[in-house]
Amino acid sequence: MTLLFIFDMDDVLYEYDWRVRMAGMTALTGYSLDELRRRWWHDEGEWAAEAGVYRTADEYLSAFRAAMGRDIDEDAWVRVRGEAMTAWPESLAAVRRASELGQVTLLTNNGALVGKHLATLAPELVELFGDHLFTSSHYGARKPDPAVFERVLEAYGVPAEHAFFADDMRVNVEGAQSVGITAYRFGTPEGLLAAIEEFAASRVGV
Repeated sequence: MTLLFIFDMDDVLYEYDWRVRMAGMTALTGYSLDELRRRWWHDEGEWAAEAGVYRTADEYLSAFRAAMGRDIDEDAWVRVRGEAMTAWPESLAAVRRASELGQVTLLTNNGALVGKHLATLAPELVELFGDHLFTSSHYGARKPDPAVFERVLEAYGVPAEHAFFADDMRVNVEGAQSVGITAYRFGTPEGLLAAIEEFAASRVGV
């Protein structure tokens, strides 16, 4: 049975500075952080997008523009998102090791617009993950909802006991564990690599 290794992106494989992103959004839209939160970063905006309410990048961008009351340029939106991300080489090395032990896939809480541009936003992941770069919106549910983990397992045809998940948020780790996935709460790249090796060793002969 093939092992499946599922990785979060922000603050696991990349340093994600939300403050940098929001400063960029303020410059792009002219709105303060509080106003951005009121208009989009809430359950009916960004979190709904992450759960797949807006199924395509065009639907996402249309909803975002409507919320902002601005004709936001897609390339500018992507640029602002990318400026908040810095790759962690040691974490990427741990993913490379996991790819030698089984199938790797990405599961990041993001909407369809990020999904469309993942290869641009996270070019270091293309070689490692190939076509297995997915946002939560792709699965129609967001972490920590157990449904998103169940849908990942179904998509890959892998039972929970053969799946490993890494995320920086405890609630997401608990969501994965609730369906039987072995989950690691990210602390350091060295800890991530050790958890990957331990999981793989524990599945030998199972």
